[in-house]
Amino acid sequence: MYVNGQQIILTDEISLQEFLQKEGYDTQKVAVEKNGGIVPKTLFHEEKLADSDKLEIVSFVGGG
Repeated sequence: MYVNGQQIILTDEISLQEFLQKEGYDTQKVAVEKNGGIVPKTLFHEEKLADSDKLEIVSFVGGG
């Protein structure tokens, strides 16, 4: 699987929600594109990841 251009090896089936939490992302402050399509936050827990997937994860940060 590729995440933001970097290869990651998946050894077990995992949901997008579990992956994001494991990697330290705040799931309320990210947008995720999987294989060219945006994944709604409401589906993070249902969306299963495969070794052939390509993810782009964007984190939103406040500032001023």
